[in-house]
Amino acid sequence: MRVIAGKFRSRPLHSLRGMELRPTADRLRETLFNVLAAGNAAAFAGTVWLDLCAGTGAVGIEALSRGAAKVYFVDSSAPAAGLIHRNLRSLGLEAGFEVLKEEVTRALPKLEARDVTADFIFLDPPYRMEKIYQRTLQVLSRSQLLKPHTLVVAEHEKRFDPGDGFPPLYRYRRLQQGDAILSFYHVDR
Repeated sequence: MRVIAGKFRSRPLHSLRGMELRPTADRLRETLFNVLAAGNAAAFAGTVWLDLCAGTGAVGIEALSRGAAKVYFVDSSAPAAGLIHRNLRSLGLEAGFEVLKEEVTRALPKLEARDVTADFIFLDPPYRMEKIYQRTLQVLSRSQLLKPHTLVVAEHEKRFDPGDGFPPLYRYRRLQQGDAILSFYHVDR
């Protein structure tokens, strides 16, 4: 696993052994960022990201590599939070991020209370934890974390569909790559 592009291009990222942690594959991460950038190389400059159920932190680290100003990594697992810190240290990153070791639906209101707003939100819980998708998307749909232009992306397996809408948050695109699907949501007010 490696950083795909930007300042840390080709730098390796660490993971944990076993299937408990399933990092977003390099190819899928590259597809995600290509779709989000839509040909604009500066699309991520100065943006704020939430990497929810962050695991290795690969998506948020990719955002930092491509110019994001701040990434909030959220994961309830102590080993995952430690791994995110390890990956950030290995790249020499000391600022522009915060790691929250907390269950995602508890962390979101706390971030909201701090007046955090996000440009991009990536949600990728372990596939077997299907209920987290709906709960998180419902919390986000009512949250002040979303700006009018915020994009939310959920990575899930193809046999599971997290849903088309959580008003005012609606899915506008599904992109399948192998057994994984990226569902893209935006605010429709």
